[in-house]
Amino acid sequence: MSFSGKIKEELAEHSTDARHCNLAELSAIVQMCGHFSEDFKGRITLQVDTENYPVARKCFTLMRKTFNIKTDIVIRRHAGKDNWSYHLFWRGEELLAVKNADVQAVCCKRAYIRGAFLAAGSMSDPTKSYHLEIVCAQEERAEYLKTLMNSFGTDAKIVQRKRMHVVYLKEGSQIVDMLNVMEAHVALLELENVRILKEMRNAVNRKVNCETANINKTVSAAVRQMEDIAYIRDTIGFDELPDGLKDVALTRLAYPDAALKELGSLLREPVGKSGVNHRLRKLSEIANKLRENKEEQHYD
Repeated sequence: MSFSGKIKEELAEHSTDARHCNLAELSAIVQMCGHFSEDFKGRITLQVDTENYPVARKCFTLMRKTFNIKTDIVIRRHAGKDNWSYHLFWRGEELLAVKNADVQAVCCKRAYIRGAFLAAGSMSDPTKSYHLEIVCAQEERAEYLKTLMNSFGTDAKIVQRKRMHVVYLKEGSQIVDMLNVMEAHVALLELENVRILKEMRNAVNRKVNCETANINKTVSAAVRQMEDIAYIRDTIGFDELPDGLKDVALTRLAYPDAALKELGSLLREPVGKSGVNHRLRKLSEIANKLRENKEEQHYD
């Protein structure tokens, strides 16, 4: 089952005895995948169409708890496919309470967002990316939903996708907050586990990359040092060098892979890392001057 499917299964099982919250959740579902009309007798009729079984089950449960009215259900199997569509019908003037639900209290805002996600929401696989969205057919509904979501401290945004308006979150921490708002606590814990593992993996990768860069830098410096020392040896030799520089040059040639600290301990008169570094810089300067003199002589 997809991560979205797990969230919806959990939300479908969520239950409350507060009638106002049930109305708010019903209102969101109806706005996302339902519509009101009148039958031939002029009675108010509500129809909800969905291909998501948890949505159908939740609508049935909420209607029974809130209004205790009969639900007519038509189930169709799509030709040549292994999926179904669910069409639920209710009649009665009391249904107008769903249409005019008051979503003011914090608990009702939670319920409305829960219903909206259940009916028209989805979330990407968190092991790959963080993206939670709810698709709305009308811009004003998207704006309303965005306002409700952002009242909980998130930064939901809207993007138009063809004729639809999509309210979305892309920050992992904000998606965690929204799952908490919807009271999808099992999905929240699973997402947090994924986030922790990804952050640990990223931290390890950063450390490895940093260490690799340092190793490459050290190796490159050692190669340059060997080239400079070999150039001095092949041009003027080491006898013209001061004893300290000569000692470092010979030791570096003998131990090309040694770190500066180790190199310093191998000298006749051991010195620290900074002392070795200073002498190697001096050798580099000498090699560069020899190269410059050679180029000048060549042009002369």
